Amino acid sequence: MIDPSNILNIVTDLLIRYSFQAIAAVVILIAGVLCARITGGFIERSLQKSTIEKHLQQLLVRAAKVVVLLFTAILALDKFGVQVTALVAGLSVAGVGVGFALQGVLGNIAAGLSIMFSKVFRIGDYIEIGTVRGQVQAVNLTSTILRTLEDARVIVPNRKIVGEIIYNYTGERRVTLTVEVSYQGDLDLALRTAREVLAENARVLKTSEPQVGIVSLADSGVRITLRPWCKAEDYWHVQYEVYRAILDRFRERKIEIPYPTREVRILGQTN
Repeated sequence: MIDPSNILNIVTDLLIRYSFQAIAAVVILIAGVLCARITGGFIERSLQKSTIEKHLQQLLVRAAKVVVLLFTAILALDKFGVQVTALVAGLSVAGVGVGFALQGVLGNIAAGLSIMFSKVFRIGDYIEIGTVRGQVQAVNLTSTILRTLEDARVIVPNRKIVGEIIYNYTGERRVTLTVEVSYQGDLDLALRTAREVLAENARVLKTSEPQVGIVSLADSGVRITLRPWCKAEDYWHVQYEVYRAILDRFRERKIEIPYPTREVRILGQTN
């Protein structure tokens, strides 16, 4: 039968032997948490004066806190007699295995960091990548989220973006519109009407004069091109509104928009 006094002696011996180590480990952990907060606050205040994107600032602050806490945890484990060298070596080997297993994820993270630091586009920009176009809603470590004109939410992996040709339409964008006028019509009146429609449209920018002129002589009529400037988000609205206004104004002023015509000749058949 186990003597209770022996158990009490063993517990007392363990408490005496490891109590100071446990207290030291707790103190280190508390100090580490405080250092992480102080470090994060210092970095956050420093980055506020820079031109780095807000989401990238938050990422750097979190990364700094994690590094401080990880270093603190290693010091705390060392107080309990854990072989830190062997632990670090084991984590390194495990990290290599995880790296092979998560090549796609790590590739997206590396591409995400590249996008954030290079600033090829920002949140709110209207961009086109391959066959996808839309307004940037978020840039995360692994993916970029776009909102299309059809109000669809498109999630693009970051590694699909890096290395691709990116069109950024942020700011001002030029719209190209084309309309045909009959060869028998009043060409000067048609050009003047087109300029009036652009001048009356509130979405067309007045800071840059739009180009209006003859672009080609088509089979059925004279082809006129209108090239106004607008804000990127108004691109499609300008097309819809200007085409409708031109159609109404041309009808009002009896300016003919020709239909395609074909001449068919039937030759006599011989028996």
